[in-house]
Amino acid sequence: MPKSKRNKIVSLSKTKKKGREHKESIVNAIREAVENYNSIYVFSFENMRNLKFKEFREQLKPTSRFFLGSNKAIQVALGRSASDEIRPGLYKVSKLLLGDAGLFLTNMTREEVESLFNNFEEADFARTGSIATEKVELLEGALDQFTHEMEPFLRKQGMPVRLNKGVVELVSDFVVCEEGKPLSPESARILRLLGIKMATFRLHLICRWSPEDFELYKEALDESDVESA
Repeated sequence: MPKSKRNKIVSLSKTKKKGREHKESIVNAIREAVENYNSIYVFSFENMRNLKFKEFREQLKPTSRFFLGSNKAIQVALGRSASDEIRPGLYKVSKLLLGDAGLFLTNMTREEVESLFNNFEEADFARTGSIATEKVELLEGALDQFTHEMEPFLRKQGMPVRLNKGVVELVSDFVVCEEGKPLSPESARILRLLGIKMATFRLHLICRWSPEDFELYKEALDESDVESA
């Protein structure tokens, strides 16, 4: 009788070693990249959309490289203090890698980078928990944009609908979402069906480092904030 794969014993020491090796490979890759690119930026993001970001990253691949997803590993690679930084001033970059942030290394000019990041904007459907940017209300009457097959699904989303001679009909006004309030799973689904996009994927530059200087982009931050971070 073949052994069940469910009962296979996995050594915890092996999984820890693999995780450590993965982090070490990230650290080494970042340190190598620091030597190959002229400037380094920290950026933050909102409403991340993986597919759109992948396209953006591929577009810049010939001149640049991104590191995203492990702030601690990036901080270790750059150095967390003036005493262990791998290049002068990089510990300031390290201290700004917090939350939804990433590292961008490039040979592009400062003007090119600022233009690309400042103009990057991708509208998409909002997800559950996102804050509604406007009130959406459907008025009583026929909903011609929906086929009769969708009537049961719409009812499951809490919409007061019925079929009237094969046409989906709203029997009373229905508020899909209120401006400034989090979207429920049902609201997010309905907005998608209506084709209403309330989320915008954006990238924001936080700082720029080069061997010659260090610059903060984010308002309300100065170098004393970095020193005390």
